[in-house]
Amino acid sequence: MKVGFLVNPIAGMGGRVGLKGTDGVVAKALELGAEPVAPLRAREFAESVAADRSVLEVVSFISCPAPMGAEVLQEAGIMHETITAKIGEHTTSDDTKACVKSLYDCGVRLLVFVGGDGTARDVLDAVDEGGIDDLLVIGVPSGVKMYSGIFVVNPKDAAEVLRLVVGGTATPTEFEVMDADEVAFREDRFVIRLYGYLKGPAVPARFQGAKQASPETINEHEAQEAIAKSVIEEMVPDGMYILGPGTTVKTVADMLGIKKTILGVDLYSAGEVINDVNEATLLEKVRNPEKTWIIVSPIGHQGMLFGRGNQQISPKVIDMVGKSHIIVICTPSKLRGIEGGTLKVDTGQEHTNEMLRGYIRVLTDYNEIRLVKVE
Repeated sequence: MKVGFLVNPIAGMGGRVGLKGTDGVVAKALELGAEPVAPLRAREFAESVAADRSVLEVVSFISCPAPMGAEVLQEAGIMHETITAKIGEHTTSDDTKACVKSLYDCGVRLLVFVGGDGTARDVLDAVDEGGIDDLLVIGVPSGVKMYSGIFVVNPKDAAEVLRLVVGGTATPTEFEVMDADEVAFREDRFVIRLYGYLKGPAVPARFQGAKQASPETINEHEAQEAIAKSVIEEMVPDGMYILGPGTTVKTVADMLGIKKTILGVDLYSAGEVINDVNEATLLEKVRNPEKTWIIVSPIGHQGMLFGRGNQQISPKVIDMVGKSHIIVICTPSKLRGIEGGTLKVDTGQEHTNEMLRGYIRVLTDYNEIRLVKVE
């Protein structure tokens, strides 16, 4: 089986620096001190594959040139071919599309790509433009939001899906590719639409599913207000609170009488708020972790708690604050809509993921707590 491997080297660089994406703002991200994310995620996948000799015996990898994949496979010790393609110093969507077409022409019928929603859209464009209908795709998450259903939960899951495909136990199905307007996101407006579908292996437990918006109903707003009231009553007067994205957390800010960026991360303490903070600001401002809490709500349907759209709350920040100071808030209807009924984390650091795994307290109504499993 010929498996294609493609890495978008700039994907995800805008996350921790608070840019809510990387499309069109790579220079700005670098100016703010952003570091590459995709190569690390790609390496995690490659190392997981390299550890399974049964897969390597029946799979032939064909990669894009450096820095779009070849060097990662080489570092992992995976034998591979590299397509001949001209790639610019700073890769673009055109490079991604050209690589997809070249990989397909070389006989690739299963493509593993590392990137975010923008990369998924580029892959879909290449598939549509080339009239390709027999390419299976696995997305390894490395972007900022990743609302598309084509992504697995984490890089190791991609290696497991590959193993199942090789073993013939994963049939094809269609996954949503979502189009999020990053310019609107940076203006704190949520604009997202269905862009199309990509075929991928049907392994539901390993794929994250597409994001679903919270229902705009009176009952939902009342539940959010009840949760917010309970959170505020328990707040420590001189405590510091890291407020994650989303309308549920925004309700807490509304009841406190402060401004909240819906799609950003904010920092609140003693009646004052700093809006749209990045990782560096959080690490600078949090001087007493024992009096610092993170308030976060999972993404609808996906159940992702950390690692999607809130990378400003990085592993360093999470480790500093600790699991016991994470306040998870989620309305009953949103919790019921989460696939599998479990929460997920994909922080990019295995030790942080491991610390968060197990059960966590979730506030679902006024003074009502449920213990929910984190995977």
